[in-house]
Amino acid sequence: MLRAVLVSVFVVSLALAAPEAQAPAAQTAAKGTTTTWYFYKVKWGYQDEFVRLFARNHLPLLKAQEKAGHFVSVKTYVPRYHGDGRADWTFAVELVARDDAPGGASEAELIKQLYPDQATYAKEEQRRFEILEAHWDVPLNQVAPGEGK
Repeated sequence: MLRAVLVSVFVVSLALAAPEAQAPAAQTAAKGTTTTWYFYKVKWGYQDEFVRLFARNHLPLLKAQEKAGHFVSVKTYVPRYHGDGRADWTFAVELVARDDAPGGASEAELIKQLYPDQATYAKEEQRRFEILEAHWDVPLNQVAPGEGK
């Protein structure tokens, strides 16, 4: 009997808490920046090739944009353990972009400057995406729980 009462109290407390849990959290943004996580899921057995192509063809472009003031930071990640938690992604990039980024060379212009052999660049970039199972971008809003209440 006591068990049934405890289960009932638990279910009722969940029902009462559910509407608040569904409400959007108060959001704040770091002043003047936007953080986006770019996730990649590489086909099994191709991770090393993907990372090598990324490091050769895309990371220098991101670093050039960081140097030009478009990004505050560029960071790359891999999961610490194979199969740890959700296995949705195998490589991630965190870009913190300045909202008031200065003008300058476009991405296409930077690519031409960084990679004079455009045919090789295009072929390697095509290969980098051929060995992906998935790619998605997640623009983030920072949340400050408890502030303003």
